[in-house]
Amino acid sequence: MDALDAPGFTLRQLSFLVCAADEGTVAGAAARLHVSSSAVSDALSELERALDAQLTVRRRARGLTLTTTGAEVVARARALLADARELEASLRGEPGELVGPITIGCYPTLAPTVLPPLLQRFGRAHPRVELDILEATHDRLEGRLESGQVDVAFVYDTLVPGQPRRARLFSLPAHVVVAADDPLADDGSVRLEELAERDLILLDAPPSSEHTLSLFAARGLTPRIRHRVQSYEAVRTLVGRGLGYGILVQRPANDASYEGYRVVMLEIAPAVPPVGVDVIWPATREPAERTRALIDFARSLPWPEAAR
Repeated sequence: MDALDAPGFTLRQLSFLVCAADEGTVAGAAARLHVSSSAVSDALSELERALDAQLTVRRRARGLTLTTTGAEVVARARALLADARELEASLRGEPGELVGPITIGCYPTLAPTVLPPLLQRFGRAHPRVELDILEATHDRLEGRLESGQVDVAFVYDTLVPGQPRRARLFSLPAHVVVAADDPLADDGSVRLEELAERDLILLDAPPSSEHTLSLFAARGLTPRIRHRVQSYEAVRTLVGRGLGYGILVQRPANDASYEGYRVVMLEIAPAVPPVGVDVIWPATREPAERTRALIDFARSLPWPEAAR
């Protein structure tokens, strides 16, 4: 084939394949793309004919799965589509202007600390960059950086899926949270041995839960878990009501729960190793110019004071 000959498939067909792979069904892809199921099915069939290869196995009751060849085509299609979007974005902006979307992944408990200063200041500096947010725990981020669904993510340094590139933003040691009227509230610090027989409100979202339990395990202790919740503020709310203590990393300026009950932070004695907060991005490809600018901007901020 001559270098100038057009391929026998279209970017539209590739985008339909990628969407169907992400959704797992033709119907799901059709709903997301706002087209009919038959349009998606026809596009997939036309793409398979153009490539002379079976890319998917479609069963009405079981949805859609990729063949080995299909998985390879999807991976390469994501790169082609990303390049096409970059070309389109580059032509929409003035010389030197950053234009286009960035999808930011963020661990939920980091979102209130990391996202506000980042979105406000970077967004103000680059108004034509579209910043989309995906809050997800580390396990749910797995594969999304490599696939191109997420451009950059802000996560704790433990249990980061895959082998992304990374840069450290800041580090904080975990602390204990108790109600303001707890007998320990005025002590300033507390030993984990003093807490082992008390009720723990566990933030049960990886890697936070594993980190909390590892702190006790390192001292030969097993905490008594009363409630498991998946929200940072749910921990603070239950603690504020006196239902137990919590162990958290982020340190909000507000010392009250959603309900207005005051909570107190206590340092852990002896000190525990700090937890790093990293910005990560795919190692498999160079980030777009706007994504690189966001990474550099995040690294330039005076964390964690940037949230103040």
